[in-house]
Amino acid sequence: MIPRGPTAAAALLLLAGCAGRDESVAMLAGGSPERGKAALAAFGCSSCHTIPGVHGANGLVGPPLGGIGSRSYIGGVVPNTPDNMVRWIMDPPALAPRTAMPNLGVGTGDARDMASYLYTLR
Repeated sequence: MIPRGPTAAAALLLLAGCAGRDESVAMLAGGSPERGKAALAAFGCSSCHTIPGVHGANGLVGPPLGGIGSRSYIGGVVPNTPDNMVRWIMDPPALAPRTAMPNLGVGTGDARDMASYLYTLR
């Protein structure tokens, strides 16, 4: 079972500062960073975002995603927690109705994988 909630997330983030940081951070979202990297490309995230490590991801419409794993907020509106990252990826307008980021129909599994990859970008 994956720990949930702000306390669990904070504890895991603290652990992420230790050895094996990328693996620990990726575990926060409960997905596979490698599958997430592929999903970011498959869902066309690169057309709007610059995403380190994703081939051709040099879009300038949305913010660059380098360092997203260590930012305080997602989309400037919700605290950066694993659950919020997954929710944001699945349906950004549900969290911020005025966002320019569309709902791309990303399912839970792909969203967890994508979040896991994004959390390696610290």
